[in-house]
Amino acid sequence: MTKERPELKGLINERTTKIEHFQNTVIRPLIKMQNDLLIVMLQQNFIKRKVDFSIFSQEKKKEKIKSTLEKDLQFKNKVIGIIIGHFSMDEYLAYQQNENEYNRRIKQIVIKRYQDSISIS
Repeated sequence: MTKERPELKGLINERTTKIEHFQNTVIRPLIKMQNDLLIVMLQQNFIKRKVDFSIFSQEKKKEKIKSTLEKDLQFKNKVIGIIIGHFSMDEYLAYQQNENEYNRRIKQIVIKRYQDSISIS
C-alpha cells in the first residue's frame, strides 16, 4: 500500500517564515498522512504501559496524551522518526538546520491531533 502525501491549501502566505513554510508544506502533510499509524501507536503504547485510557475524563485524556509525548522519550522519538522517515534528502537537510525547533513543532502538532481525535471518539 502506498500513501500519497496530502497537499494542504491555505497555510502559506507572503508573511510565512522559512520555518513555518517547512512546517506547513512538509511536516503537517506527513503527520496527516501518517495519522492512522500515529493513533495506533499511541493506543499500543498505552496497552504496553498498562494504562486504562478509557477510565479517564476527556481532560485527563488530554493531559495523559501530552505527558506521554513530553516524558516518554522513547515514544516521542518513535513518533518523530515516523515523520522524518518520509523526508526527501533535501527535506532532511533542511530539517537538520533547525532540528530542535522542528522536533518541538512535530511534537506539538501530534499532541493536538491526538487530543482532537479523542474528542471526537
